[in-house]
Amino acid sequence: MEAIRKQASKFREQVAKQQQAVLKQFGGGGYGGSDNVITDEAELQQHQKLEKLYISTRAGKHFQRDIVRGVEGFIVTGSKQVEIGTKLSEDCRKYGVENTCTSGNTLSKAALNYGRARAQIEKERGNLLKALGTQVAEPLRAMVMGAPLEDARHLAQRYERMRQEAEAQAIEVSKRQAKMREATGNADNTLKLEAAEAKLHDLKSNMAILGKEAAAAMAAVEAQQQRLTLQRLIATVESERAYHQRVLQILEQLETEVWNDVTKFFYLSIVASGSMICLVQCFML
Repeated sequence: MEAIRKQASKFREQVAKQQQAVLKQFGGGGYGGSDNVITDEAELQQHQKLEKLYISTRAGKHFQRDIVRGVEGFIVTGSKQVEIGTKLSEDCRKYGVENTCTSGNTLSKAALNYGRARAQIEKERGNLLKALGTQVAEPLRAMVMGAPLEDARHLAQRYERMRQEAEAQAIEVSKRQAKMREATGNADNTLKLEAAEAKLHDLKSNMAILGKEAAAAMAAVEAQQQRLTLQRLIATVESERAYHQRVLQILEQLETEVWNDVTKFFYLSIVASGSMICLVQCFML
């Protein structure tokens, strides 16, 4: 689509140049002069500016939509992970509470600690998903579907239609000028030429006003797109960083608790083994 749009834009510029050449040829020093041609330098710059703004805001809209879709997919997948992790947490807690092992409770305590830590991690994951939904997806979706962007695009499209109408009217003026030269003194041709020139003048005046309004609206939307998207990306980074930092703290605390229990278990095992050896030696004596 982008290649087609670029080709169409190039074709319009070629047509505009051809029209300008025709107008100069038929207009001489009259209406077809460089100051009155529809594709004068100022108008051409306005047109090119609007085209760039249109392409930029369209790309910005598509990028915002991609982010929303990505975040929504992440939330769906993350919600399933929360569900699975919560079930694992509950299973570990249940084993820790109901354990009937006769050789000690080290595994039970480790299961309880892991279950508690896993529940905390899933809570943090849920908070992350909620933050991504409310702070990232919703604001971007609102802008993609919002009125300012559509209103600005409609203004640009109205300007483009008026520009095409003005180009067609400029050709009509050149034809009227040619007919007037061929039939000098024809009052009817003179009146038609004056009417065509007046219509072209009105079109150019209205087009200039509409072009400025459209450019201002599109520029405002572009700035808002850039600012909002950047802010939401930063919010995403900050939310994920806070989540991973919190999860790291939970895991470090869990590791400490588990290793303390394991160390105590082995220590007691060694002590028990030593006591057993001493008892056997006593009986042997």
